[in-house]
Amino acid sequence: MKRIEEIKPLLETPKRVVITMHQKPDADAMGSSLALYHYLRQKGHDVTVISPTNFPDFLIWMPGAKDVLDFESMQEKAFKALEGIDLLFCLDFNALYRTKSMEPYLTKMACTKILIDHHLEPQPTFEYGVSDTSASSTAQLVYETIYKLGDEQYINEDMAQCIYAGTMTDTGSFRFASTSARVHRMVADLFDRGLKHEIIHSAIYDNFLENRLRFLGHSLLNRMEVYYEYNTAMIAIPYTDLKRFDLQTGDTEGVVNFLLSIQGIKLAALIIDRHSEIKLSFRSKGDFDVNTFARKYFDGGGHFHASGGHSSETLDKTVEHFLEAIKENEEQLQ
Repeated sequence: MKRIEEIKPLLETPKRVVITMHQKPDADAMGSSLALYHYLRQKGHDVTVISPTNFPDFLIWMPGAKDVLDFESMQEKAFKALEGIDLLFCLDFNALYRTKSMEPYLTKMACTKILIDHHLEPQPTFEYGVSDTSASSTAQLVYETIYKLGDEQYINEDMAQCIYAGTMTDTGSFRFASTSARVHRMVADLFDRGLKHEIIHSAIYDNFLENRLRFLGHSLLNRMEVYYEYNTAMIAIPYTDLKRFDLQTGDTEGVVNFLLSIQGIKLAALIIDRHSEIKLSFRSKGDFDVNTFARKYFDGGGHFHASGGHSSETLDKTVEHFLEAIKENEEQLQ
């Protein structure tokens, strides 16, 4: 894969471009994609952003979000946008299967594919790109890419909002170990460009419906299990809970982080029965590597302290598998 800055000649003349992200995009996937969208449009390119699936309502405030195509519900428009494109930017994922039903179409496309991502072990599919696991977020990498291309003058208020939102959420509001001096220097630059950060915090964290808070209380009271002998906490959510509280995309975002606030807990797990499959989210503190854990036991992966996986078994069987896994890792969890 050639370095990301080598795409500069490709951007000197107008191109047809599509930007895509992983399924069920979070604030980093959406923020990085929309920041790049605004940059490329200023450069004179014809740009479309396609999400493989729907995305949370609390991200609709992002500048440009209303123009994003949902591949699952807007296939005709999405296929038209993909037809004959010159460049495909793939953001915040390291393998095409993360785009769900888009994967077979993207795999066959003959256009130039460009990766901007911060996950481990990128698929050897991309001609150009940056894969930097030390970066706090893909939004940060978009910001740094624009600087590498010598185009920092294009970073406007809309882009700053998108970049900040992606970085803020992927760093846990700047509490995770990935929050380096490099991140704070970027944020300072965004502030100098007129960023109003309090509006973004409110839009993301103070914008849920009542049912989400009731679901959170129910989950902490009735679904949480703490295994102090393994320094582990877990919440397992049956599909009936999702229906009971009428949860929408994004409503379970961040729930797993509450478990890490328990004194002594090194590993937190959220296991959700999504009906079609079981989804798992892992968070950790200290020296426990949940990326390796997710890859070994649940066909997943991600980052050292934040990763995910999935299971085709029942919720009960998946929980059993998880408990067996933490027993096997007892020494590392002590």
